[in-house]
Amino acid sequence: MPRRTLDTAAVAVAKRRRMSFARPTPDSDRERSPRPLAGLLALGRPLIMGILNVTPDSFFDGGRFCDPATAVAQARRMIGEGADIIDIGAESSRPYAGALAVPLEEEMRRLAPVLPQTVALGTPVSIDTMKAEVAAWAVAAGATIVNDVWGLQRDRELAGVVAEHGVPIVVVHNRDSADPAIDIMGDIADFFHRSLAIAAPAGIARENIVLDPGIGFGKTPDQSLTVIARLSELKRFGLPILVGASRKRFIDKVSPAPPEHRLGGSIAAHLLAIAGGAAIIRTHDVAATVQAVRVAAAIRNAQ
Repeated sequence: MPRRTLDTAAVAVAKRRRMSFARPTPDSDRERSPRPLAGLLALGRPLIMGILNVTPDSFFDGGRFCDPATAVAQARRMIGEGADIIDIGAESSRPYAGALAVPLEEEMRRLAPVLPQTVALGTPVSIDTMKAEVAAWAVAAGATIVNDVWGLQRDRELAGVVAEHGVPIVVVHNRDSADPAIDIMGDIADFFHRSLAIAAPAGIARENIVLDPGIGFGKTPDQSLTVIARLSELKRFGLPILVGASRKRFIDKVSPAPPEHRLGGSIAAHLLAIAGGAAIIRTHDVAATVQAVRVAAAIRNAQ
């Protein structure tokens, strides 16, 4: 099928979902299977979510995986390195640079040749989007998790999509701008309470919610450090916690380095996040992160 035809059809499906949130036929098979995220969390070890940005402007890997074949090859590589989930995003949030919003049609054009092929690799796929239309299409195409960097508070129709399809949602804390004067942990808690108040009446099961404090999103570097240091405070919500500190700017605040030289800082932050209660780690560097997590666990077990 020519790409233009595929893109047009995908957008049409997504727009119809916006009106009805009808459950597409492919979901019926998944309903009879264990939910991938619940099954993975039951393993009792930190899960690794590999980042796949099919964007030209993401802060670290922008432009590297715009070619569909290259993107799918990267997904396959991360799975081979031990990724439990592949998180695909087609719109950069770039919290430090004020990325421009991507139109629905362009986001779909980027996803259409990549997401279904990645789903076919057999590892759970998460769709990183804040748009209800995109989430509905992605779930119909086989994605089993929705990852919203605005925690259900930017597109209110997204909660209906998540509830209708019965998939897990990652609720990410965000702010339009950083404010060094605020109590960041209090702000995160208030944000999560608002998100949960949206999720419940929409019909999203509590066991389908993951909380992400949004390292770097609407935060100063010092606030990002504080969030990781005090991550255990978020355990009071009784929900799994995801942390994505990979290559982010707060590392440069501590040890000056461009994104391509922040692997060590990323691993340090992620290991401490796990110690603070993180159940899922979102990273660009799957192999190094898997190795670090396994070695840290082995050392703890040897005590």
